[in-house]
Amino acid sequence: MRTFPLLFSIVAVFSRFESDGADVEKPLALETEIRARSAAIEENVIKWRRDIHQHPELGDQEKRTSRLVADHLLALGLDVRTNVARTGVIGILKGARPGKTVGLRADMDALPVKEPEGLPFASKEKGVYEGQEVDLMHACGHDAHTAMLMGVAQVLSGLREQLAGNIMFIFQPAEEGSSVYSPFSGKSWGAKLMLEEGIFKAQKPDAVFAVHVMPGASGEISYRIGSLTAASDNLQITVTGKQGHGGMPWNTIDPITTSAAIISGVQTIVSRRTDLTLSPAVVTIGTIQGGTRANIVPDKVTMTGTIRTYDEGIREQVSREVVNTAQKIAESAWAKAEVVVAKQYPTTVNDEKLAQRMLPVIKRSADGKVATGRLSGASEDFSYFAQEAPGLYLFLGITPPDQDPAAAAPNHNPGFFVHEPALVVGVRTMASLAVNSLMAPTERE
Repeated sequence: MRTFPLLFSIVAVFSRFESDGADVEKPLALETEIRARSAAIEENVIKWRRDIHQHPELGDQEKRTSRLVADHLLALGLDVRTNVARTGVIGILKGARPGKTVGLRADMDALPVKEPEGLPFASKEKGVYEGQEVDLMHACGHDAHTAMLMGVAQVLSGLREQLAGNIMFIFQPAEEGSSVYSPFSGKSWGAKLMLEEGIFKAQKPDAVFAVHVMPGASGEISYRIGSLTAASDNLQITVTGKQGHGGMPWNTIDPITTSAAIISGVQTIVSRRTDLTLSPAVVTIGTIQGGTRANIVPDKVTMTGTIRTYDEGIREQVSREVVNTAQKIAESAWAKAEVVVAKQYPTTVNDEKLAQRMLPVIKRSADGKVATGRLSGASEDFSYFAQEAPGLYLFLGITPPDQDPAAAAPNHNPGFFVHEPALVVGVRTMASLAVNSLMAPTERE
């Protein structure tokens, strides 16, 4: 609280340097109010985050989280839709006057990760993932995303009389993928399913924003113009041979040694077949399953993996060559390889004009703690929203000040830790982006 006069002075300084008239002064005045309102509900945001963290739910199973979100939005007087894309929630805040529409998105799902003891609100939940019971943890920060967006809804609902236009709060399920359907099932989930169900048809946003927590200086916002996160394709390779005795392998066709050759072979697609001066690419085999005991050559081995790219042409090339390489290597060993490449998420691309226009807003919201981000090897289905409307996806640092972000546990790790004082920065950043986007002139203006 004691820092508020200084922070308000910072906003005033930006106003003097950047303001050319009332059209700029009004959003700056609202940013001051957003900052105060965000600080006033900081404890609530932390409380919501801890509650969600203690009760994680897998993708397409976020029923408790969805109820918490929907009840909160209804209490704020928003128009609310539930059961969107199975467990998603949409809230519409209508300003006092007509205008643009801005979308703000948070993902809600957790991961099949066992959380270590230590936090008083550590998860002890279990769930079912692909038919197996697993421990659950919010190891990617979606608990923080959901709590921050709940806070943004509360902040902006108190300013509705000063707003022209609508704000769409998108609480999305299954960003990490569906826990109900296999990635090779042909089913849709998450952002893609929300769009297929028409959430942008009646009211298409003029811009859409999201903030994701990750290791980094606490409260620092990082951004990147253009490609940010990778396109992701799921890979499944089934190698079929001929079963027999492990002591007489000449009577068999060994799918295990064939699979080992395929694992090595597909790496040469990136190192020898892909022009990495154009764009990076990654092929990773993450699982391999086959065999029942030490002295039996099995008849079948199944491998799964992921392909990551940033360029659509390279994406198609790598996928095509993974299929060809695996099949040809299997044929050379008298085995057979069945290869399935299931397209998952496109590359997340931040809109250049939107990013440049919002950069001063981000700097003010983060008190100047802004960095240019690097390409991320992670994938994000926010990319689907950004294909439909100009999008801006930001990272929020959540590493405690006494720790080196480079040494901090990464997302998806059991040691992943959120420094909660950073969350209020995320709240005021998203709220300020929404307000400034609503008030920004259109291209015609």
